[in-house]
Amino acid sequence: MKKMRTLAAAFAVAALAASAPAILAQSDAAAKDENTKRETNTIRVDIAPGHQTNSFAPDRALGAGIDRLPYGATDKLYTDTMIKQVLASGWMPVSYRQNTELHVEAWHWNPEGTWSDPSGKGYFTGNAAPGELIRHSYGYALPHRGVTRNDGTETEGYSRLTDGDLDSYWKSNPYLTKAFTGEDDSLHPQWVMLDLATPQSVDAIRIAWADPYARRYLVQYWTGLQDPIKFPTKGVWQTFPSGAVSDGRGGEATIRLADAPGLVQFVRVWMTESSNTCDSHGDADRRNCVGYAIREIYAGTLGARGEFHDVVQHVKDQEQAATICSSVDPWHSAADLNEKAGDQSGLDLFYTSGVTRGLPAMIPIAMVYDTPQNAAAEISYVEKRGYPISYVEMGEEADGQYMLPEDYGALYLQFAAALHRVDPKLKLGGPVFQGVNKDIEVWPDAEGRTSWLGRFLDYLKSHGRLADLAFFSFEHYPVEPCKVTWSTLYDEASLVTNILHVWRSDGLPAGVPAFITESNIAWETSESFVGIYGALWLADYVGAYISAGGDAVYYFHYFPMGIHPGCNRSPGTFGMFTVDANYNALQFTSQYFASQLLTQEWVVPGDAAHLTYPAVSDVVDAAGHVLVTSYAVLRPGGEWAILAINKDQENSHAVRIAFQGDAAGGESYFDGDVNVVTFGAAQYQWHPEIKGGWAEPDGPAARETVRAGRETRFVLPKASVSVIRGRIAVAER
Repeated sequence: MKKMRTLAAAFAVAALAASAPAILAQSDAAAKDENTKRETNTIRVDIAPGHQTNSFAPDRALGAGIDRLPYGATDKLYTDTMIKQVLASGWMPVSYRQNTELHVEAWHWNPEGTWSDPSGKGYFTGNAAPGELIRHSYGYALPHRGVTRNDGTETEGYSRLTDGDLDSYWKSNPYLTKAFTGEDDSLHPQWVMLDLATPQSVDAIRIAWADPYARRYLVQYWTGLQDPIKFPTKGVWQTFPSGAVSDGRGGEATIRLADAPGLVQFVRVWMTESSNTCDSHGDADRRNCVGYAIREIYAGTLGARGEFHDVVQHVKDQEQAATICSSVDPWHSAADLNEKAGDQSGLDLFYTSGVTRGLPAMIPIAMVYDTPQNAAAEISYVEKRGYPISYVEMGEEADGQYMLPEDYGALYLQFAAALHRVDPKLKLGGPVFQGVNKDIEVWPDAEGRTSWLGRFLDYLKSHGRLADLAFFSFEHYPVEPCKVTWSTLYDEASLVTNILHVWRSDGLPAGVPAFITESNIAWETSESFVGIYGALWLADYVGAYISAGGDAVYYFHYFPMGIHPGCNRSPGTFGMFTVDANYNALQFTSQYFASQLLTQEWVVPGDAAHLTYPAVSDVVDAAGHVLVTSYAVLRPGGEWAILAINKDQENSHAVRIAFQGDAAGGESYFDGDVNVVTFGAAQYQWHPEIKGGWAEPDGPAARETVRAGRETRFVLPKASVSVIRGRIAVAER
């Protein structure tokens, strides 16, 4: 029978074990006896004046995120017991994640509100007047959706462009038209892209237009061999020989695109002038009468007698010929409620439960699939309740929704104006990029520019509105699912450091803080999340990003979400606990212990400034991998803390810690009592099984107080995270 320790019992064991020796401090002679090579192993900390790399306060820099919760889970998770358990991890500020946008839904942050059409349809605005406390909120599927699947929604819903139903239609976002941007529609071309799955013979297209239809548009094919969304610079959108239309009349338009069929997989319709005729919802609301709408799209060949041979699969599910679109009209109805997709915690529940610790929280507004009026009402509601806001994220993963940066920029400025009318002091930011390790590229503009962030920043600058970007946010999921190996752990420090440099190179101003507002190993879980790998990765990631000058990180996910089969059916979880069917916590996972080392041992909890300095080790393997990474913090009060991660699975390493470049020009070292806290393979081991698994041992971290001097060497056990903390003294010369 498996030994499953409850969390209550684990807390008791932790108290008893707090003084158990976990790490040995060795003299130089002892180190020679154990391993001659180890006597040269050194962590060198550069403390020369002016060499600090960052200054941060834990209460603002080390946080966690709460996302949409499974349907029915909210009331089981927002309990006093669970709140105490998640707070014990030590994470401080909270980031509220906005998931409805990933599912192409409008967010009713307040279930009570008004519709633009009083019959219960149109554009919804939540009630800004506080009333009954909001405990639950949900998304509403958009009936004019034009995307089959994107980087947020892989299995739910379908596009109306290839659903085989002429009574449904895709429609673009009206807020991207001149009536709202003040700019000519040609500056915000709207588009739909058809993926035929494999190269097909195409010389014709048939478009069943709805109102408003495109008067001017291009029909194009992709010349590259790879996906134009994933590899936007590996090909060119080429207009078919007869693919330019300048006098579109709507209705059902059949166009012979070329004299002879050619093999193409990706077809794009690029629209730049609208008829501005009203859609099926009537002319009472001008939003119904701008943009573009298509009922169905077909592609294939025309026979000698004009018969159309369609190669497109038209069905109402994920088997349809996949389409992607530039934007979606947020029009919907009360009947589009999608509770089963999950519960966005009610804002009142979020703020009053205790999970925010009373600190200002980062909250989102829905922007990609919503209206400025609804966003402004949300912020007005929160402020009327007196809830503190640190930052407001504008939309969610615009890159994963395949928006062009100028379109996101146009929405950003409209929503920013609406929000600042509510409160001019609000700090707004985004674009909440997905977890990437390199620059995000898009199809080149007229000037050949392909950097998403660079073009977004240029859009703000060209409108004199760069000041509306008070912070920059992105997510960090560095490893592709199913590709997590121990060797990927060696890359983390360089990956997270480099991506920060990429954003600055794209033009992100030095004065704009950069936040990682959601993060974990990969965007699909596996055993690596709950094994010791997860602890080492988390410590290395946080240490590297903060030391490189990053302004804040938010761990994902604060609440437990249960063990899931994950990648290759390898069970794991986003979170710090295993839970039963009712979301009662059973055990800590490895990332819980790593969280505590980061938030309660490496730093002093609170709002006092901590300074980071460069720290490097010379512990490498034969392949040149750095086996010991280290991050140095000067804590308030003058104490130094070294976060050291030993990534060697087989061997411990005894290291000397040298502080170099002090004011006197010499070398300093730990002197006197030094506190050492270690969590590693000796304290934790995950035992997988097909339906989940369990940890035994499952902590706690081991602790020791060491009397240190110049020659002291600290043993870093195999596969471990250690915090070595004390004061330093100048060595005799």
